[in-house]
Amino acid sequence: MDCTACQTKSCRQNQACPATASSKTELLAKYSAEAELLKAAASLVDNGRAGTLSRLQEISEFSKRMGYRRLGLAYCYGMEKQAQQIVSLLRADGLQVRAVSCTVSGLPQNEVIPGSAYQSVSCNPIGQAAQLNHERVDLVLTMGLCLGHDILFQREIQADCTALVVKDRVLNHDPLRCIEQ
Repeated sequence: MDCTACQTKSCRQNQACPATASSKTELLAKYSAEAELLKAAASLVDNGRAGTLSRLQEISEFSKRMGYRRLGLAYCYGMEKQAQQIVSLLRADGLQVRAVSCTVSGLPQNEVIPGSAYQSVSCNPIGQAAQLNHERVDLVLTMGLCLGHDILFQREIQADCTALVVKDRVLNHDPLRCIEQ
């Protein structure tokens, strides 16, 4: 399937295309089980609200609508200053925040990756997820986790999870800039 190459865009007229893998009945049953989440998400974009809130404002409002009180922040140590600011803003908005750096546990890289020549501290996305699972957070925000580390983190985390910042060192953490030039 390649929706970008589709000429008819029948899905935008409430019609399934022949390449659809799920039945309408199956999909609607799954969405029915997620009604509260869908209502909270829709409240951020419906009735002209799309584009009126920052991502952080959306996360705060969404969390409150969903009854999420304990948020986790899994962040890259290179963004610690920004992470501190995010924690402060979310706490000022009445949310509890548990922030865990990628260097949690202080594991040496040559032990995490046997044979590595590097002796420095290793990123520990599995440890970040374990700590946030232990903290029993309701929602996790990822902030600047390296590619691959974000995948390991997402495999291990047990709470709902969303990206706040995607790391892109070349484009100042704005990956879409590569297509706008």
